[in-house]
Amino acid sequence: MSDTTYPKFCPVAMAASLLEPRWTMLLLCEMWSGSTRFNEIQRGVPGMSPGLLSKRLKEMEANGLITRRDAATGGHAEYLTTPVADELQPLITGLGEWAHRHIDCNVSLQHLDARLLMWKIRGKIDQLQLPKRKSVIQFLLNDPPNDSAKYWLVSKPGEEIDLCYTDPKFNIDLYVVCNLRDLTSAWMGHTSFDEEIDSGRIALIGHDLMARTLTKWLRQSSFADCVDAPRSEAMRRTV
Repeated sequence: MSDTTYPKFCPVAMAASLLEPRWTMLLLCEMWSGSTRFNEIQRGVPGMSPGLLSKRLKEMEANGLITRRDAATGGHAEYLTTPVADELQPLITGLGEWAHRHIDCNVSLQHLDARLLMWKIRGKIDQLQLPKRKSVIQFLLNDPPNDSAKYWLVSKPGEEIDLCYTDPKFNIDLYVVCNLRDLTSAWMGHTSFDEEIDSGRIALIGHDLMARTLTKWLRQSSFADCVDAPRSEAMRRTV
């Protein structure tokens, strides 16, 4: 038997054959977070080419992990997880929690992606904690030695949060200015938003109430609670 052939009678091997192809588990996580259309899913996996995404979605459909629902004329097809895939959600979440607890946080913060972070943050905005009108928040993220990047979150009552990569030309209610690493650290729970703000590493400029209530409307990653106190304290000493 070659080194690349799994013993197919082994249930663990059979599960691995479905989940090991690169991106598969990340695609499932993105769909569990609410993304259903091709472009939405792609924004959650920015390092994946459209061609590979299309190929992987077809494989996942063939393996019974997702279903494709075609839209009416002029609409967009949707990709939905199946009950078979949904059984995996607590297992894959547990795998992420294990990694978040045991992999050195300084290692995890070496390879950052501002666009991916902002897409994930977009999904964690609690609009009920924002003013009951259109609210615009601009993030200015510094990532030395790379260039700074700007993103805009636009919240409108009754609509999904819109993440803009170019200036939407709206008046800005709140500016969030910081290093990409510090924002990622706070959002992932290695540190906290309060710590980063109090230290001056995250600056909030503009709407006073929105600035004071940031920790209410900007929720941390679902993995943030997995960081234990000793590791969080160690992280604070390195930033």
